[in-house]
Amino acid sequence: MAETVDLASSDAAEWRAALAAYDRRLAALGKPDLVEVDSFYRHDLPPLLRRRDPDPFLAKPELVRLLQWKLSRGKWRPRLMDFVKGLEDAVVESASRKAFAALPDLRKAITELTALKGIGPATASAILAAYAPDAAPFMSDEAMVATLGNAKEYTLKQYLAFAEKLQTKSKELSSRGEIFTPSDVERALWCSAIASKSLKAPPGDDLKNKSKTHGKRKR
Repeated sequence: MAETVDLASSDAAEWRAALAAYDRRLAALGKPDLVEVDSFYRHDLPPLLRRRDPDPFLAKPELVRLLQWKLSRGKWRPRLMDFVKGLEDAVVESASRKAFAALPDLRKAITELTALKGIGPATASAILAAYAPDAAPFMSDEAMVATLGNAKEYTLKQYLAFAEKLQTKSKELSSRGEIFTPSDVERALWCSAIASKSLKAPPGDDLKNKSKTHGKRKR
């Protein structure tokens, strides 16, 4: 089955196929440490946060690793990492406590987090998605384009519109007996976009990219 899916699709099997390709698509990017930090973000961080209920918070070292994941899966912006590393531990914990407590009010939760220097709506969405994937999808470029078109505006207004569409789609797909969270929908759209780019790439590009990657790792 094809591993690409359109937001308009109501075929749960298509969404499952796109989602199932996530690990392979991620590894194929050939980015150093991406698979490792993705495993931390998806498998280690969520249960860690839930163990802190009823007063969950994100610690600064966890925020640094989360940002490393976000920048590695997307575009690397070193200034953002500098800002986050300069935050005080207590400030990060306080803002994240307030944000998690505000859920499911995404507007309030995002606002609490974006008060931190270096944290915009996209990074804030990644924080919320780690704790509440059933409410807050990550604001990835690929899913944003698939959902709202080519206008990638990293604003609260855009995020709320984006999240609403993914929440609606997740409910539609879940009504057929399976559980799809808004975060599942985001990852499936990301996989689909990466798959489409791969299909459009000229022959030999993958070999060139792998060669470059191996060269970097040796240095």
